[in-house]
Amino acid sequence: MRRSALAISLLLAVGLTASACAGAPAESAERPASTSGATDSAEWPRTIEHAMGSTEIDAPPLRIVALDNSYVDATILLESDVVGYTTYRSVDGTFPEYLGEAAQEYAGEATSVGVITEPDLEAIHALDPDLIISAKVRHEKIYDQLSQIAPTVMSETTGPTWQENIRLLASALGKEELAEAKLETYLAAAETVGAEINEKAGDPTISVVRFLDGPTRLYLNATFSGIVLQDMNLARPKAQDVDDFAIEINEEQIGLAEADRIFVTTFAGEDDLGVKTKERFALNPLWKPLAPKTVDVSDEAWMTAVSVQGAYEIMSDLADAFDVEGPAGAESVVG
Repeated sequence: MRRSALAISLLLAVGLTASACAGAPAESAERPASTSGATDSAEWPRTIEHAMGSTEIDAPPLRIVALDNSYVDATILLESDVVGYTTYRSVDGTFPEYLGEAAQEYAGEATSVGVITEPDLEAIHALDPDLIISAKVRHEKIYDQLSQIAPTVMSETTGPTWQENIRLLASALGKEELAEAKLETYLAAAETVGAEINEKAGDPTISVVRFLDGPTRLYLNATFSGIVLQDMNLARPKAQDVDDFAIEINEEQIGLAEADRIFVTTFAGEDDLGVKTKERFALNPLWKPLAPKTVDVSDEAWMTAVSVQGAYEIMSDLADAFDVEGPAGAESVVG
């Protein structure tokens, strides 16, 4: 279907008018796309198989709308331009510090297209993307509408499959070799830092605790942080050495967080409930023997990043906690 026909279908689907589209900011359609990071292959057009079916992409995408924060990070990792994103952790158009200078280079002119739970289809259309990337678990219901705007690719989910998701995006961008190089560098760094920690601290166990505006969680192996710990060959306490997402604990179960080192994140949530829960736990006598082993770390990096960039932050925090050399290769990730 030609772009003009796609645009007309979209307008009908979302109830827009021609005049509304005409009022879109000119700069959103005229922004020159970066050509940094040449594609690995000249095999275009190509068909991408993904969680929602198959999508044909005619040419290397240069303007990407990423509807999940992990895909913002992945697009930047693969040296491609993010022109639109949904707000989840970004505030006033800023991005996490762990993305470094690369965020400005590849997403410096990106604009919000609504909240992650309800992307603004009109705003996405106005950006004239040539690829939309997201996850079925996020946006399955609007896949057909998104596909009328631009080729749309979706992974099944965003958490434990984060490395495969990078490869999926790479296949849509034609940057498979770049993705493999970045992942291989990360995995080598993870193995090295993990080995240094194990040698220095005698194979310590690592616990991950998250205070939320709901039940307190211990994060298990099938999570972003859990996978990073596995890539580093770091041991988990028995209660957390489970191929699942998380277990919820109350104050009477504080002992399940026991480990040689306990990394703690806090998501404040509404009315700072996460902070208040953490403070309440800290006053509990059962927490007292654990307190000297705890290390406060970024919730943003350990929990919501779900990316190579976030993984480097986790490795850096672990290296600092055990006083070993930090991960090599970070400069190739954050710019």
